[in-house]
Amino acid sequence: MYVPLYQAALTGDWDKAKEFIRLHPHALTARITKGRETALHIAAGAKQTKFVEELVKLMDAKDLALQNKYNNTALCFAAASGITRIAEVMVQRNKYLPTVRGSKGVTALHVAALLGNRDMVRFLFSVTDDKDLTMEDCIRLLIATISSDLYDVALDLLQPRQGLAIQRDSNGETALHVLARKPFAFSGTSKLGIWQRYFLPMLGMNVVQEEKLLHMQALTLLKCIWEQVLLLDDSNIGDLLRSPSRPLFVAVEFGNFEFIVELIRSYPDLIWKVDEESRSIFHIAVMHRQEKIFKLIYGIGAHKDLITSYKDANNTNMLHLAGKLAPSNRLNIVSGAALQMQRELLWFKEVEKNVQPLYREMRNTEGRTPRMLFTEEHKELVKEGEKWMKDTASACMLVAMFITTVMFAAIFTVPGGNSNEGTPNFLQAKSFIIFAISDASALFSSVTSILMFLSILTSRYADEDFLESLPKRLIIGLTTLFFSIASMLITFSATFFVLLGNQLAWIVIPVALTACVPVTLFAFLQFPLLADMMHSTYGSGIFAWQSKDMLY
Repeated sequence: MYVPLYQAALTGDWDKAKEFIRLHPHALTARITKGRETALHIAAGAKQTKFVEELVKLMDAKDLALQNKYNNTALCFAAASGITRIAEVMVQRNKYLPTVRGSKGVTALHVAALLGNRDMVRFLFSVTDDKDLTMEDCIRLLIATISSDLYDVALDLLQPRQGLAIQRDSNGETALHVLARKPFAFSGTSKLGIWQRYFLPMLGMNVVQEEKLLHMQALTLLKCIWEQVLLLDDSNIGDLLRSPSRPLFVAVEFGNFEFIVELIRSYPDLIWKVDEESRSIFHIAVMHRQEKIFKLIYGIGAHKDLITSYKDANNTNMLHLAGKLAPSNRLNIVSGAALQMQRELLWFKEVEKNVQPLYREMRNTEGRTPRMLFTEEHKELVKEGEKWMKDTASACMLVAMFITTVMFAAIFTVPGGNSNEGTPNFLQAKSFIIFAISDASALFSSVTSILMFLSILTSRYADEDFLESLPKRLIIGLTTLFFSIASMLITFSATFFVLLGNQLAWIVIPVALTACVPVTLFAFLQFPLLADMMHSTYGSGIFAWQSKDMLY
């Protein structure tokens, strides 16, 4: 019988609901679903602000605290909806409503924090009395606000409560554990793409400014938490950073560079901390291919030689870790198996330079040296890289051969024909000179491209070939292919002008502009790949030292 009321609450049809309640007064507080929700629950969850305002006027204050099957009040539904006005209407009617606990004993404030509804959290935080929040509530709320990037609320919760930062939740985690998994909060770099950064502000969305604000709030929160941590003695700090989920090493795994630097600058002994397998933060950085964190090893002086000498019970040293295949999430940050193999080789070479010569030939308990382990672990990646290289070279070589054929034939069938003496009729025309030069350029560059792709197809595909040899050949091949395509289209435009320039001059410019489209399209499609290869092969490399990478 309550279906009409349910539908009205869901759609916000107050007139229909008002008539139903007039005929059935008890429906005002009736449980109208299997989950024992009232009309107020449904309307609040459906974000029907006007409906809630009118319904609350007819209800007694105590009825607003009615709970459903899972002990959630309508305010919990409002907290999940994120519509602050709905919560304000309820709390104005019943000021004790924020203290009523819902499912698993959580408050509406905690529900809003879990879902990251900033305005709702702010409001409920302002109307919730501190004495109604237990220490367990505060811990769970602190973890929830940090998880939802509500760093300003977390600061407000943390600052007046000394010791809260080091308290653990039911999972044994502290606020420091959660922050360790937030690399983007500290990096100061945007997660938005180039186009989003430029176009969103035009739509009135200051997303970049919001990200900068979150960055500053996260840094402030970390400093506040760390101040409370430093009040502990050294042994307790070590226990906090190592167990149960080792926030220090989790931060390294996630590449949380600023987090690590902030902690080490205020507590230098952290560089000596190891996990249960005797691995330092630099060993973890090698395992998870976090080059920015690994580069910190260059700023610790002679301590580097001591730390790189750490090995576990299986006699596995840092170079063995570099020999293992990178985790998939780190392997896929570059496109193509060949570039992934190149990156793996760069890592192995870099770590090899930093370990003692003895460690380069050290065997683990399975009798494998780092190089043997590298070869075995990357066997499949080499096969994939070979296939990727050959497929790319074959496809590009086909295009280059087509261009070579066309350009070779074009020089013998010059536009405008030849005179009786065999001399081209338009030999003195500037457009004909452009035709001749561009045709020759297209021919020579396409032949060069074919040779480069042919050398790729006939390569031996040893591990070391992926470091420089194969990428350089592919770079030259793609560059000359692009140049040959551009020259071919210039040849076409010049031919068009020679034949029709005098009679149809008005059409020459549109045709020439249209000829730019394929060249531009090729550039856009291939530029990311070419840029990645040039950066990793000819650029400063992923391990280039910069002043901002200084630890002290």
